[in-house]
Amino acid sequence: MKNRLAQKSTPTVLTLNDLATLANYSFMDTLKCDPEAKENGADHAPRQVFTGHYVPVNPTPINEPEYVAHSKHFFHELGFADSMAESGDFIRLFSGDISRVPEPMRKVGWACGYALSIFGTEYTQQCPFQTGNGYGDGRAISVLEAVINGRRWEMQLKGGGRTPYCRGADGRAVLRSSVREFLAQEHMHALNVSTSRSLSLYVSKTEKVQRPWYSEGSLSKEPDILIEEPIAISTRVAPSFLRVGQIELFGRRARNKEHPDAMEELEKIVLHLIDREYADVIDKTLSTAEKVVLLAREFRSRLTSLVANWVRVGYCQGNFNSDNCAAGGFTLDYGPFGFCDVFNPRYQPWTGGGHHYSFLNQPVAAERNFDMFCTALQPLLATHDSALQQLDEIRSGFVKVMQDEMEKMWAAKLGLDTFNVELFSEFATLIMQTPVDYTIFFRELSMVPDDIGPLKKSFYSHLNEETDKRWSAWLTKWKVLIVNTSNTNAALLKTELPRSIEEISKQMKLVNPKYSLREWLLVPAYQQAAEGNYAPLRELQDVMTQPYAEQAKDVEEKYYRLKPAEFSEVGGLSHLSCSS
Repeated sequence: MKNRLAQKSTPTVLTLNDLATLANYSFMDTLKCDPEAKENGADHAPRQVFTGHYVPVNPTPINEPEYVAHSKHFFHELGFADSMAESGDFIRLFSGDISRVPEPMRKVGWACGYALSIFGTEYTQQCPFQTGNGYGDGRAISVLEAVINGRRWEMQLKGGGRTPYCRGADGRAVLRSSVREFLAQEHMHALNVSTSRSLSLYVSKTEKVQRPWYSEGSLSKEPDILIEEPIAISTRVAPSFLRVGQIELFGRRARNKEHPDAMEELEKIVLHLIDREYADVIDKTLSTAEKVVLLAREFRSRLTSLVANWVRVGYCQGNFNSDNCAAGGFTLDYGPFGFCDVFNPRYQPWTGGGHHYSFLNQPVAAERNFDMFCTALQPLLATHDSALQQLDEIRSGFVKVMQDEMEKMWAAKLGLDTFNVELFSEFATLIMQTPVDYTIFFRELSMVPDDIGPLKKSFYSHLNEETDKRWSAWLTKWKVLIVNTSNTNAALLKTELPRSIEEISKQMKLVNPKYSLREWLLVPAYQQAAEGNYAPLRELQDVMTQPYAEQAKDVEEKYYRLKPAEFSEVGGLSHLSCSS
């Protein structure tokens, strides 16, 4: 095993020329280009796109790019040498200049359209053309597909300039939002939550744009000033960036018979999704109808597991529209996301998100996105009554599968082998009545304490005598239950010994992280980065890519603590209107 690990960590991609040999553009090679697109990728003005799966687009490079950070963990997984991140040709490519890439890399990128559904309702009026034909990758441009170690990866620039879908905006991302997404993706991966990944982050030394934001200490819900911020480009990586909204777009066109090739385009994008994201579980020899049914079932499984894991780690997507829901079943588009401090079922970091996208409503939001996904698939099954019936059964079964995933997750967080309704109900009542830090509480519970003393580290206020007694009584019940459950299971499984308290604690620590990427930790990192000091960002990256580990004492004192009271209700710290 040691030799295998050592071999894996030896870089095999040392230069951009090495990476170029791995290029393989399945999306552009397999699917249909917009017939009105410009072949050279000079297509940066907002316009309607009526047909085709993608538009060739050249990214707009940022001026004088400077290295900020790269994901060492992901580089090592890909076999990339760390030195590449600061090499001139790598920086040039991943800061938006693809004009000089080595062959067989291509000197043009691509952007895609998608539809918009908000909590299961179709929308077109936010599109500047009122048709829905202007939604899509407004500032995200894919520049490379490569097969690395037998896996296909798509690399996409966030903030790479205008595309036909930019709806009049500048297509840029600021350093603030780029830092947030760069750190969040790798943190989520380290938390064992399925996610897109971060490759690199570069900032312009000279270019800035104006964005609405909050004045220092502002308690306003909406930004109250315009500020100048440095522009940046982060590169995110995933097996594909196909979204539910993308499948929806082609489903709507097929359903409405918007053009003669609409049904064919829908079938092609769905089969491409299967090839990219589900080839390991869906047999290529099956008919399209059979594949579609299996796709719905597999996506349901991934989506329910994903959302349960979001709740496990205290994550709220904030804006879980269908266009922000990856059809591969992983976390995508870290815009107005947040990790909760105080446990609150209605926690919502985005002021424009509403309670429908709040923390514990995410399972319902996922169900609505799944409904839209199934609706988009239906035209492909119009002549297959049996397959349509199976699709309806899969759709109607979502709530039960989601509930099962949530109960499994809560049981794991509480160190139980099976969900206990009574114990959880008492716990839910208590945690709603006591302001509790979600991450710290479960981590301290994972120590299996003798009394509630250690749990008090997670409480934001002193307990009165009655609440103290209720928590103590609950903790006693919980400890008896985890020990008895362990004994019972040992007897049923005919194992020699039940799990010890130490083993239960160890298992709980694997699902209850110690460190969480809270907004008040992110703010100083991106503020210092804007001043050219990247040390706080890199330190935060190191801590948050080891979220389950017991780290150094100074790290614990700095990052494992309650949210400071002075940050309560402050704009940009407790809530945000956007993250551009």
